Amino acid sequence: MSGASERMAMPAAAPLEPQVLELDVAAEVERICAWMVQEVSSTLHRRGVVVAMSGGVDSSVCAALAVRALGPRKVYGLLLPERDSKTASSDLGREVAEYLGMSYELIDISPTLQAIGCYRLRDDAIRVVFPDYAEDWKCKVAIAGGATGGINFFKLIVEAPDGRRQEARLPLREYLQVVAATSFKQRVRKTLEYYHADRLNFAVIGTPNRLEYDQGFFVKNGDGAADLKPIAHLFKTQVYALANYLGLPADVCAALPTTDTYSLVQGQEEFYFALPYDQMDLALWAHNHGRSASELAVALGMTEEHAQIVFTDIEAKRRTTHYQHARPLLVEPVTEVNS
Repeated sequence: MSGASERMAMPAAAPLEPQVLELDVAAEVERICAWMVQEVSSTLHRRGVVVAMSGGVDSSVCAALAVRALGPRKVYGLLLPERDSKTASSDLGREVAEYLGMSYELIDISPTLQAIGCYRLRDDAIRVVFPDYAEDWKCKVAIAGGATGGINFFKLIVEAPDGRRQEARLPLREYLQVVAATSFKQRVRKTLEYYHADRLNFAVIGTPNRLEYDQGFFVKNGDGAADLKPIAHLFKTQVYALANYLGLPADVCAALPTTDTYSLVQGQEEFYFALPYDQMDLALWAHNHGRSASELAVALGMTEEHAQIVFTDIEAKRRTTHYQHARPLLVEPVTEVNS
């Protein structure tokens, strides 16, 4: 058969459906665990791992994989709440740690954040937009624009003690200050993770899934810092599949992704992705595999124009968050150091 005939005979691409994200969960768990044993002992030369446990599915799956690979005595969990954290987050983190039989410690980082000005600097920026904002108010930041084809911008939402809500577009200067101040939270947590890793001669696990890793949804030198990231290649949908396979508590397996950074409840799609995680997973998979906007539109029940906007937004986030992944720049390579 000629090359032209072979091309004509090739089957059409399968329909774009959620099933494209299915994987052999048992085989994937064993593959990750074998990789973790090799990397921790032979590459990093560490005795075990530290993992910060938020109660979410990503950190819970990472902890479960580490316990399966290394044993519970070689995994140390950290619960690191602060005054804006939801009580349920620490409760779930504790439940997972005890279910896995691993040692863990709870450290309230609020006093540290207070001392370095995290809350004050954030609130100063908020009061530029809402002068009446006080310590007993609540707040969050939400993304807008990109999902409808415009340029991404952020709006600030505040809630008074009486439940009255207000929202306004957040000017760039104040947005940058709010983000810089709240990023203290991730960076303080990572400082504690590395303290305990150094103390125990352990490595630090990073917990981003593929969607977060690809789209730069992490704080540089905060939750983006780690020695190994065992689920960065897995879509969020796949992480949930691992959670169920590993037998994690039902509340973890059913929990929706949140940022747990602001005092008002905030889903990840509201803050960053603009679509629920399962739809974003399929959109990212489709984009990575060269599937068309028309196929995505059918799969997600949206217009082709909207689907193309989603693809454009994926690329825009990759460009604007390139800095998140970038290594330090050198004048010239230091060839004696392997990186």
